[in-house]
Amino acid sequence: MEIIYGMAVEVLKRVATVANDEISLAWGMKDDLKRLEETMSTLNAVLSYAEKKQEDDVQLHVWLGRLKDVFFDVWDVLDEFECELLRREVLKTHGSIGRKVRRFFSLSNPLAFRFSIAHQIKVIRQKLDDAAKDKSNFHLEHHHDEGQERREMTSSFIRPSEIIGRESDKDKIINVLLQKVNTDVISVTPIVGIGGQGKTTLAKLVYNDDKVTEKFDLKLWVCVQQDFNVTELTRKILISSISATNTVHQSLKQTRDISNLSIDQLQLFLQSILKDKKVLLVLDDVWNEDRGKWNEVRDLLSAVCTMGSRVIVTTRNTQVASIMGTTPTHHLECLSRVDSLSLFFKYAFVDEQEAARFPKLKDIGKQIVQKCGGLPLALKTLGSLLCSKTDEGEWTDVRDSEIWELKRERSDPIFSALKLSYSTMSPSLKQCFAYCSLIPKNNRTDDLDMTRIWMALGIIHSRSDKMELESIGKLHFKELCGRSFFQYLDDAEQYYNLIQEFEMHDLVHDLATSIIRHEFAKIDSNSKTAPNERVRHLRILLKDGHDQSIVTIVQKLQRVRSIFVAKEMGEEPNIEESFLSTCVSRFKYLRLLHLDGLCFDVLPSSIGALKHLRYLDLSGNKKIKKLPNSICKLQSLQTLYLHRCSELEELPRDIRNLVSLRSLSITTKETCLSENGIGCLRSLRFLWITECRNLRSLPQDMRCCTTLRTLIVDECEQLELASGPDEVINNQLSLRTLMIHKLPQTTALPQWLQGAADTLQLVVVQDCCKLATLPKWLPNLTTLETLAMLDCPNLSSLPEGMERLTSLTRLRIKGCDALEERCKRDIGEDWP
Repeated sequence: MEIIYGMAVEVLKRVATVANDEISLAWGMKDDLKRLEETMSTLNAVLSYAEKKQEDDVQLHVWLGRLKDVFFDVWDVLDEFECELLRREVLKTHGSIGRKVRRFFSLSNPLAFRFSIAHQIKVIRQKLDDAAKDKSNFHLEHHHDEGQERREMTSSFIRPSEIIGRESDKDKIINVLLQKVNTDVISVTPIVGIGGQGKTTLAKLVYNDDKVTEKFDLKLWVCVQQDFNVTELTRKILISSISATNTVHQSLKQTRDISNLSIDQLQLFLQSILKDKKVLLVLDDVWNEDRGKWNEVRDLLSAVCTMGSRVIVTTRNTQVASIMGTTPTHHLECLSRVDSLSLFFKYAFVDEQEAARFPKLKDIGKQIVQKCGGLPLALKTLGSLLCSKTDEGEWTDVRDSEIWELKRERSDPIFSALKLSYSTMSPSLKQCFAYCSLIPKNNRTDDLDMTRIWMALGIIHSRSDKMELESIGKLHFKELCGRSFFQYLDDAEQYYNLIQEFEMHDLVHDLATSIIRHEFAKIDSNSKTAPNERVRHLRILLKDGHDQSIVTIVQKLQRVRSIFVAKEMGEEPNIEESFLSTCVSRFKYLRLLHLDGLCFDVLPSSIGALKHLRYLDLSGNKKIKKLPNSICKLQSLQTLYLHRCSELEELPRDIRNLVSLRSLSITTKETCLSENGIGCLRSLRFLWITECRNLRSLPQDMRCCTTLRTLIVDECEQLELASGPDEVINNQLSLRTLMIHKLPQTTALPQWLQGAADTLQLVVVQDCCKLATLPKWLPNLTTLETLAMLDCPNLSSLPEGMERLTSLTRLRIKGCDALEERCKRDIGEDWP
């Protein structure tokens, strides 16, 4: 329920936009929409407060659930409105297409639609009016700002014998502290990690180490938390200084209440205490992202502390670390498996003798440790929970439960740590984080695909006409990584930062799952009962493609918006058309259908009725030969994955009708892609053509893809890029990224790429054995930042004028034997 406020804000914005649209007046909906907007505004004013209080009030929780369902209904109606506008657009642009499509766009439809949409709005308005009346039962008339969640204040006390697995981290930080620094600005070392990872513990270990104590005249510990007020922080540092030195300035003795001192007075008192002292200051749990505030504190510390003083900062946010740090950030990793086992058993058993008496419990404990993913707080919490318990059932209950399924009092320490980071997010970022739980645990995915899922669910929105949705998704990912919720994988560099794979800690995944647990359900062959009717997101695990028990459960649901279907590891079920037909026909508001890696012969033609569908993944299907042309009725479709569909004979003939399609990946047996096809996709941003073994050329209208940002072509054995469109037209292309890989027949880059001279930023050419030269116009790419030529053995020279590539910051040449030999002979000729 925690994301209802963010959802309501976005829905209200959309209602206001539609209410002010001229067509709403023409359809007689304006008054109803305005009244709907007013009611939603009244409810929105109390939602943030209600969300915080629902855990202590069952009836309030139920009311919020009802309200969320109505907001979903509003969302669906608004999508209906947008779908109708798209339908009209396609009719206007391609009005002469075949009989079936003409029937779909018959002139009678708008009248029926107008009546239907008006009726739905009236029903929703009545539901919201009822909810607004019930609001008074919960005393929510006035918004109360309770502030954000807080963690307990920390101190510097620690028992080093209780800590496991942090010696190496401690030594690294101490080495940094002991290094000599010749600067007047105080040196700051950040420690960054997720909540519960042990940042504070590590800082305590360093703080209490004998070598550190000898190095510094004075050590101060201040717990900062979220209220980074410069005056208040200075006051805390002063109080810590008084406590550490056990001395009080004479004039300070006369001041009974230092809470009234100005910042100037505080600085004078602090300077009198710290004068000529080399200080180690630990600022624990910092959240501030305001560089100006930190600059004030830094300047104050530099003024009152002697040279050689140091600051250690612990934070969950890499942005904070970049603002405050002057030395490399220490990113704290989770504990190794060996250290995790040691820490868990230290808390789960009284001593080693007790552990030895219960070998079965130790075996279960090893599985619980796996669940904790090396997070010290989780290991200690679950270990303490099971201490003195010898019943195997209690241990297996903990092992088999998701963290959020455990009793609240058991999970509070873990969730308090993780949820504190969550509570500081913006409403839109909270939604993005919560829906990351739709990706199964331990599954690799990338930021681009996750962004497309967010787009399909309607939870990211353009902030301005100039900012692409994909760019907004990238920013959200960067922020979630900055808050230590995600970690980019080390091998992400191979994609030149175009696509970055990430991983999500299991307990972070549990937190995200807990937020949308009433909307989400998992179904497999062992499922006996249908999930709650409010479920909107399904994950289906198949053993048998025509499993009737799963079909029966699916038939009992109505409101599903996303379906992720997967097969069990090692299984190769042949998915029956009846199963797919059930999924397609049952859910008219379905936005996402994920069928990656599944095999079936026929995609039901009824797929065309899913006018809200925005994301369709059919990748890895090794059986399907043809797609129904009805797929081209999906005017809202944004993402279509057809890569690794090795038997697909051709693309649907009316693919140009997919006017909202932004991302397309294809594998096909065609020798030439048809004209008036993908080149006419006016919203296309991302195109990946892969493993098209017979493809010989790209269509001529590729040069008309003025919206295309990224083009990737790889593993097309017969493709000669230069044989495609070669005419240079006046259209200004928007292409930013070109990556070609394993094209053994390609001898040159196509001429039409000159249309992207002002936009191309990344060009990667790899494994093109016949490519001998680069085009003469390459130096005209004024925005090119990265050029990589890899494993092109016949490339013998670079074009003249390379010095004109003034934006180039990265040049990588590898495996280009002829070019390397030339450079050895004629040093400098190719490198002005």
